[in-house]
Amino acid sequence: MRAARLFALLDRLRISRTPVSAVELAELTGVSQRTIYRDMASLQAMGAPIRGEGGIGYQMEKGHFLPPLHFDEDELDAIAIGMQLVAARGDGALGRAADRVTAKLEAVLPPGDRGRVRQSRMIARSSPTTAGPFLATLRSAVKRRIKLEVVYSDFAGNLST
Repeated sequence: MRAARLFALLDRLRISRTPVSAVELAELTGVSQRTIYRDMASLQAMGAPIRGEGGIGYQMEKGHFLPPLHFDEDELDAIAIGMQLVAARGDGALGRAADRVTAKLEAVLPPGDRGRVRQSRMIARSSPTTAGPFLATLRSAVKRRIKLEVVYSDFAGNLST
């Protein structure tokens, strides 16, 4: 229970751009502020790059990065669905990238969670799209900040630019 709470605290600090108060962290985890103070002291003693200031809150130190340490069941399902949709709707390169991301993630998951992303009970289906052949060009233009003129037709066959 405490380990899960410590992971939750790290996750909350990881996503926050501003300091998070002990009150907010206590509400998030369902414990007292005093427990939060002890938990934060334990995390700092273990080397977590967290700084805290009375009346301000806790925050990850700038320039430090902690990789995700734990994914809960909903997070693993979200990853599985996302990777399936990218593989189904993306161009060939993006689909292959989704497969590589899934393999890398599976490699670093704890042994009990390995296989959960590739063999998820969650299944994302997607019908084919006519944009498929053009998606690589669109992605490239977005990355290079190039304007494109796109001509397309709606379901009634009316052209638009």
